[in-house]
Amino acid sequence: MCANRSCDVIAAGHICLDVIPTIGVPAQGLDRLLQPGKLVQVGPAVASTGGAVSNTGIALHRLGVPVRLMGKVGDDLFGRAILDLLREQGPELAEGMIVVPGEATSYTVVISPPGVDRVFLHCPGANDTFGAADVDPDAFAGVRLFHFGYPPLMKRMYADGGAELAALLRRAKEAGLTVSMDMARPDPNSEAGAVDWQAVLAAALPHVDVFLPSFDELVFMLDRPLFDRLAEQGDEPVLHADGELLARLSGRLLEMGAAVAVIKLGDNGLYMRTTADRQRLERMGAAKPASPDGWLGRELMAECYRVEVVGTTGAGDCTIAGWLCGLIKGLDPEATLQSAVATGACNVERADATSGIPAWETVQARMAAGWDKRPHALKLQRWRYDTAAQLWFGPHDGR
Repeated sequence: MCANRSCDVIAAGHICLDVIPTIGVPAQGLDRLLQPGKLVQVGPAVASTGGAVSNTGIALHRLGVPVRLMGKVGDDLFGRAILDLLREQGPELAEGMIVVPGEATSYTVVISPPGVDRVFLHCPGANDTFGAADVDPDAFAGVRLFHFGYPPLMKRMYADGGAELAALLRRAKEAGLTVSMDMARPDPNSEAGAVDWQAVLAAALPHVDVFLPSFDELVFMLDRPLFDRLAEQGDEPVLHADGELLARLSGRLLEMGAAVAVIKLGDNGLYMRTTADRQRLERMGAAKPASPDGWLGRELMAECYRVEVVGTTGAGDCTIAGWLCGLIKGLDPEATLQSAVATGACNVERADATSGIPAWETVQARMAAGWDKRPHALKLQRWRYDTAAQLWFGPHDGR
């Protein structure tokens, strides 16, 4: 689908190999399971690719978008396993990967006994050394959109105030591409957790057209005192999302330079706010909206479609893939937002990250057939609901 120089999208950033042993012992707590000197018999291990490159990139591929995956791996056993798993999805999907002799490939061992919270043993590997120089400028030729995912899990991307991240995104913008970026929430007690993320975003967002973080990530990065207060209470920030806070946070992102802010709200849906600056929309690059007038100064929220949830792995990444696909296809903001939550809904009907994603036409047909929505639990002051559109319109919406 995507030979060299003929892709619509590059999906770049974090990638790893997930190794998940099958553990069937009764739930007795990890302290009973992982005792020094104890032999624990387990079943076959499931191996799969993880990270933004894999999840968003493969979802775009399954939706029918010509995409090139650009993650960094070593020439070791795990690196070869990642390449083999990508080729199983599509022979061309491994062609854009960066393979560096002597570096270790990122992997995660997921210890998930039944009835016990999971433990992740993660090695960041080559993700930590990913830099702007790893991306050949020739790779941008013929590409419309450059998507970068999970910089908080990539040490070189957040070091020195995010200088390397800003340099990479700037190069993509200067090549005429539309640039999108999503995040990951770092461990508050880790090195990444101590980074001044407001400074990183201030450096990066002038070169980002579409920024797609989760609400929790955004509170962590832009309002750390609020995040810490909620953490002390044992609350996830998204439980406290409301219209005023969404408007305040999205407004900050637009002030920092993004043209479009898309905020993932978990099972409450997807929020979007766009700039009221026409010139900024016009500078969105090769995948800019086909009809800018319809995108100017918008504030929308789409609830999730009703499905039987089997697993939520990769739900946010697949939602992003649906949103980017809508933009690439020239849809209006309403249809783009609905396509995003529909793609995310298809994802959670399967346990893994991407196998639930069907062809784009199937997603559109399912929506057209009268797919029900599930109600949200947000406080949306001064918002209005449009029954025909199945969308909420905010007080900052210019329609």
